[in-house]
Amino acid sequence: MLRPFIIALQLLTRLPTPRIKDVYDSEVGYSIVYYPWVGLLIGIILVVVMKLLEEIFSADIIAVLLLVIWVLTTGGLHIDGLADSADAWIGGYGDREKTLAIMKQPTSGPIAVAAVVLVLLAKYIALTELIATASVLAIAIVPLVARAAAVLLFLTTDYIRRGGIGEKTKYHLPVGAAYLQCVVTLALVLFLAGGKGITLIVAVLITWFYLRWSMQRRLGGMTGDTTGALIEIIEVVSLVVLTLK
Repeated sequence: MLRPFIIALQLLTRLPTPRIKDVYDSEVGYSIVYYPWVGLLIGIILVVVMKLLEEIFSADIIAVLLLVIWVLTTGGLHIDGLADSADAWIGGYGDREKTLAIMKQPTSGPIAVAAVVLVLLAKYIALTELIATASVLAIAIVPLVARAAAVLLFLTTDYIRRGGIGEKTKYHLPVGAAYLQCVVTLALVLFLAGGKGITLIVAVLITWFYLRWSMQRRLGGMTGDTTGALIEIIEVVSLVVLTLK
């Protein structure tokens, strides 16, 4: 059980991990069960950094540093997916094949840059508010919720790129265990977020359904890039909801 967790860490973060030899496809599939817990680990790292810095810097400076650590911890993986998806959605003009082709291009256009800037700006403003109000648990659960949403996407949506890790994950996905993780995440959010938990879950589900519908309508399924975009957008929605009075 430890090997799939390490694989999940290697796929979703740049955190140092033990080297694994001879990775099996079944382990890659089972690693998705641990996606929410990798998210929780990211959240805990952010909270620890926040607590270490809260007596030294203002909320604005801490928010910037948390964003830097957040991006470095994930290696910009999901931001890259957001940028590629934004470029492809606008430049693809509704055409499936053109959209997929743009996603594969190594360069980013102005729409990609704008999308990344807006997402980071929204995260910064929300983080500043949460830090100022010492909302420790709120910051911790945001990466957890977003990666649980990615698990739900894998459970319900076809992966349309042939070959690669995404297809292996989808094919060897342990359905029952993955659904259980989504339920556990739901219960944990409701427990930790208090009165805002229900609002958060509703907002995340609405966002998730819209993004999945958009993927289905344009592509007929999901890709690694659209999954990264979903994670980034749901993180923003979650942070904003948690700042509600």
